[in-house]
This record gives sequence, C-alpha cells and structure tokens, in this order.
Amino acid sequence: MRLIQWYPYLKAIHVAFMVTWFAGLFYLPRLFIYHCEANDQPSLDRFQVMERRLYAIMTLGAVTTILFGLLMLWLNSSLLDFYWFRLKLLLLAGLIVYHLRCRHWITRLANDDRPTSTRWLRWFNEIPVIFLLGIVGLAVIKPL
Repeated sequence: MRLIQWYPYLKAIHVAFMVTWFAGLFYLPRLFIYHCEANDQPSLDRFQVMERRLYAIMTLGAVTTILFGLLMLWLNSSLLDFYWFRLKLLLLAGLIVYHLRCRHWITRLANDDRPTSTRWLRWFNEIPVIFLLGIVGLAVIKPL
C-alpha cells in the first residue's frame, strides 16, 4: 500500500482526536467557573483534580491532533499553497495559545488565586466556539 493511501485513515484519527481536544476546551473553562464559585474545601480540591485530569486528556488530544495533522501535511505539502489552509494554521496557533492559557488558569486556581467575578471566565468559556467554527469552516468549505 502506497503511503498516500493512508491519508484518509490519518484524517479520521486527526478528526477524532480533534473532537477529544475540543471536548476538553469546551468543558475545562466551565470547571474554572464552578471552581471560582465553590466555597468548601472538598469542592475546591475536587475541582483541582478534575481540572488537572481533563487538561491531561485534552493535551493528549491536542498533541495527537497536531501530530496527525503534520503527517497529513507531510503527505500533501501542497496544502500550504492555499490561503484557507494557512488561515487554518493561524487559527490553530491561536487555539494552542488558548490551550496554554487554560494551563495558566489551572495553576492560578490551584494557588487559590480566584477572581472576585467569573464574568471574564464566562467570556473565556466561549472562545473555543470561534476557533471550532473557523477551523472546521475553512477545512470543509475551503473558501479562499
């Protein structure tokens, strides 16, 4: 079997782990909000454990998504010729920054540095939707 024939399999794995990554990105900031609103020590401890475990799972999803994306790009480097694909990579870079920002919040909350208001976290919770719509929209529609 020629290497390029593996492309659909790589794409399927890429998409499956992207779903895993985004599931974590959608839920983790919601945990931050719950964590900030918790008042008892058992709840605070529970949220810290949940946040760390979910971050580990979504990081595995992120690394696997990126790895299989790079494998597909290696098999089809002509994708870099398309503006939509370069824009998708830019959104991916932003998503990685967002992912790392979630790590910052885990550390901050573990140190009991909770904001007085969860308003910013409620907005922060919505950011992955923009990335998802942008990345999937560009990959499916290929507009430019």
